[in-house]
Amino acid sequence: MTDETRRWQGWREATERALYGPGGFFLRPEGPAGHFRTSVHASPLFAGAVARLLGEVAEELGTDGVDFVDVGAGRGELLAGVLAATAGSGLSVRAYGVERAARPDGLDPRVVWTDRPPPGARGLLFANEWLDDVPVDVAEADAAGTARYVEVSPDGAERLGGPVSGADAEWLERWWPLREPGARAEIGRPRDEAWASAVASLAAGRAVAVDYAHVRGSRPPFGSLTGFRAGREVPPVPDGSRDLTSHVALDACAAAVGGTCSGGASSGGAFSGGAGTELVTQREALRRLGVTGERPPLALASTDPAGYVRALSSAGEAAELTARGGLGDFLWLTRRVPPEEGP
Repeated sequence: MTDETRRWQGWREATERALYGPGGFFLRPEGPAGHFRTSVHASPLFAGAVARLLGEVAEELGTDGVDFVDVGAGRGELLAGVLAATAGSGLSVRAYGVERAARPDGLDPRVVWTDRPPPGARGLLFANEWLDDVPVDVAEADAAGTARYVEVSPDGAERLGGPVSGADAEWLERWWPLREPGARAEIGRPRDEAWASAVASLAAGRAVAVDYAHVRGSRPPFGSLTGFRAGREVPPVPDGSRDLTSHVALDACAAAVGGTCSGGASSGGAFSGGAGTELVTQREALRRLGVTGERPPLALASTDPAGYVRALSSAGEAAELTARGGLGDFLWLTRRVPPEEGP
């Protein structure tokens, strides 16, 4: 294929087509779970923790009737887990699955399936590994240090296009300036806008985004765009056969809804931003919700062998969810929405 026959596009347009266009990756029958494993698939402990978080939000709102909005719902796995975990709890959960794919077969009939967050929800909006799949453009600094859009063809070949301009250039300068030739960045402005829109849909409660992420001071120097297919990392080729994903600049997302984050969450610490915004690692967030990964006492093996085996298995699953260098390094961005802030 030559330059004359290739169809060159910016990465944002190419990703939109490859993931969500006709025959796109996320519209396939097998769904994301057929290709990669998220925290939801790793253990039911994750859904249990989200259910406890939903209970906390309901208590803060002083109600037994609460909305749970799962953004980027896949095939409804987290929704099913949360509904199961809240059964018999006294909570009345109104569940919404937000996804661009069609409603999956066999989904609990209580779940409302929609392509956008419902306006006026009161409760918990939870977006697990959603923002990393919001398509973005890629920029690279040329030999003179000028940030240019990276263009891509359907076979994955790349070339440099025109200079980054307008709002994209302002975003780069503020959040991810490119100073050295060859340095690359994903321009996260569409993700900021998507997150701000999701938060704005809440009348009251909390919005939580969980994702592969980075903050200013720890940006990957050559970006993080990659592909996943059938459980393996593969080159990013926008042909519809694989996921196309890149880590999220969650501090920029926080600022899009009035929060300001500064500190070391990416290295394990917790830090807070203004106006009800917090950014912590998944390790810290899940520990607060009772998922610790601690092994059961050995004495239990003598008094209750079956219980010991179950507890040991649970501890192993919790350890995976909170592991350094793995799922535990995900970042959780939380925005609290008091009733008076809602639409």
